[in-house]
Amino acid sequence: MNSTPSPDSACYVYGIVPADAPAPQDVVGVGDPSAPVVPVRYGGLAALVSEIDARRPLGTPRDLIGHARVLDTVAAGRTPVLPFRFGAVVRDEAAVTDELLAPQEQRFLAALEGLHGLAQFTARGTYRQDRVLREIVRDRPDIARLREEVADLPEAAAQPRRIRLGELVAEALTARARSDTDHLVAELGPLAEATARAEPTAEQPVTVSFLVDADRWTGFERAADVLAADWDGRVDFRLLGPLAPYDFAPQLVDAQGRGSWD
Repeated sequence: MNSTPSPDSACYVYGIVPADAPAPQDVVGVGDPSAPVVPVRYGGLAALVSEIDARRPLGTPRDLIGHARVLDTVAAGRTPVLPFRFGAVVRDEAAVTDELLAPQEQRFLAALEGLHGLAQFTARGTYRQDRVLREIVRDRPDIARLREEVADLPEAAAQPRRIRLGELVAEALTARARSDTDHLVAELGPLAEATARAEPTAEQPVTVSFLVDADRWTGFERAADVLAADWDGRVDFRLLGPLAPYDFAPQLVDAQGRGSWD
């Protein structure tokens, strides 16, 4: 960054790494155009930052992708990183050291030590609706009967039953998502240091994040491939990673160095 920044510029902070960590090279971060990502060091810490135009509002899809791209590139390089929430902006490099790194140095160092050699993988599954609905009708006689009743009734008379049918199907989908999530954790969890489950939603019924040691990345990905093959035709499965440990970092910090510890 410039030693004498413009009054219209500010310092965007991506996250915190050890002071001896290399800065990511040729990575497009936040801003349009994006400035180089550089480390601002203090003691054993470094904040990864880039200069942005303070007059330009943040929050475009390009900004969000750039924020994650920088952090995930660092994690993929086997560097421990504490990710910041999107939108962390401070005045300049002096504010990074004086207001962020110096007051929290020991806590950040301890957190980074706990993440050494680890990165996040996130597994997501979405249902092939026709296939899963057939399974539900097969496994739930009450839903099958109500479905037949609704089909035989006039539109007006069927409405209350149709509402109840929708409620039962939604409950069955949630139960199936929880069961599939349990299976996912049982298959991949033994290869991870920790897991974090997300509550199932209609759009994303199965989501689990895993904190995985770098020495196990290859084996973890192979196990995920086996699971994806088992679910083929029923669940569209995606494995994302290695990622920054968004769901596991002991602190998700903001620009003032505040945050809630897990």
